[in-house]
Amino acid sequence: MAAKRKIINRTSDLYIGKSTLFKTFLLVGVAAVSVVFIWYTFSVIDVLKQDTRRQVDLYVKLWQEVANSPTSSGELQVIFDEVILKASFPIVVCDSARVPHSWRNIPGVLPGDTALATRLKMEEVTQKMRADNGEYPLYITPEHVNYFYYGDSRVISQLTLMPFIEIGIVLAFLAVGIIGFQNIRRSEERYIWVGMAKETAHQLGTPISSLLGWLEVIGVENRSRMDSQAQQELIASTAENMQVDVERLQRVANRFGLIGSIPDLDPCDLNELVQEAVSYYRRRVPFKGKGIQIRFERGELPQVHANAELFGWALENLIKNSLEVVDSMSGRIVVATAAGSEGTDVCLEIKDNGPGIAAPAARKIFRPGFTTKKRGWGMGLTLVKRIIEEYHGGHIDLKRSKPGETVFEILLPVRNNAKG
Repeated sequence: MAAKRKIINRTSDLYIGKSTLFKTFLLVGVAAVSVVFIWYTFSVIDVLKQDTRRQVDLYVKLWQEVANSPTSSGELQVIFDEVILKASFPIVVCDSARVPHSWRNIPGVLPGDTALATRLKMEEVTQKMRADNGEYPLYITPEHVNYFYYGDSRVISQLTLMPFIEIGIVLAFLAVGIIGFQNIRRSEERYIWVGMAKETAHQLGTPISSLLGWLEVIGVENRSRMDSQAQQELIASTAENMQVDVERLQRVANRFGLIGSIPDLDPCDLNELVQEAVSYYRRRVPFKGKGIQIRFERGELPQVHANAELFGWALENLIKNSLEVVDSMSGRIVVATAAGSEGTDVCLEIKDNGPGIAAPAARKIFRPGFTTKKRGWGMGLTLVKRIIEEYHGGHIDLKRSKPGETVFEILLPVRNNAKG
């Protein structure tokens, strides 16, 4: 018991460790994407700012040259109206006392507005432009100086906010994704628990019903109608069958005890495991339909490493599914084994002549909770997949399915040292 508890704790720790690793990877990924967004956006902003500064240098130089030429008045006005004021970035021109008298592209301020509130606001704007980008003196005459200021364009201002908007969107989608993932996981967990309870009841119900039937057979009324020899034979036969059912109950208990732990894998003959599962359901065929036939096509196989209890459970689930869908008078189920072509694995196929599985359902049959049965819980194939792939390192697949032929294929490695 202590060893089993240790294994379960180790499995739980491994799951928690993987979950923590995934969350860490997710957070690191978001942080990395955010850094790249910010770095790239500010690199673009820096390039745009350098282009703006070069334009400003050119404007000021051109304006200065025209201002100092003999015919500067008209040309100066043309440059100011057609070049400077048509720039896409905010511009303010101040007099020698640094009082704004001309401006352009200032958000919320008209160029010709002379109201006191506007002038006070322009003084604040000018101070910020001076702090951010400095000032450019414009010498109209040796004694008369104007000052030129500029600010960031609307595009640059919008780009400055862009990485934070992008990060916000990424975080929002991440939050929605995490919440959705948690809801899906909780839903799957509910399906798993309910499905496991249903599967447990189903597994235990068959041998328990059989035991109750045998108890009824050896009841007082039956014994009273028989001579002593017949009673002894009946009791001996019933005891033998009851022993089979009690062993079946013990096996069911062992199987559920193995789920959630790391089972031991021992060398075994796969054909013997298949024969045992086929024989078990052949005894139950008369209850399913007198016309159903189950055939086992035995191939020459090397030994594989497997847990007999769990692998037998997986086989029984697959055969049981076939029994439930084939016709009670003409149903045919074939279980076949064969060695792989390269000798590294063995192949097992379970084929039936049922109605087949529709393509949309075929893509979901291994998902927890998915079922096409009216009273199904969608756990049988999920357990099979976990037993085959997680515990035995093999692979299971719905090889093909159409009306009259459905084939499940299981591949198992000849040697499996991953668990044991």
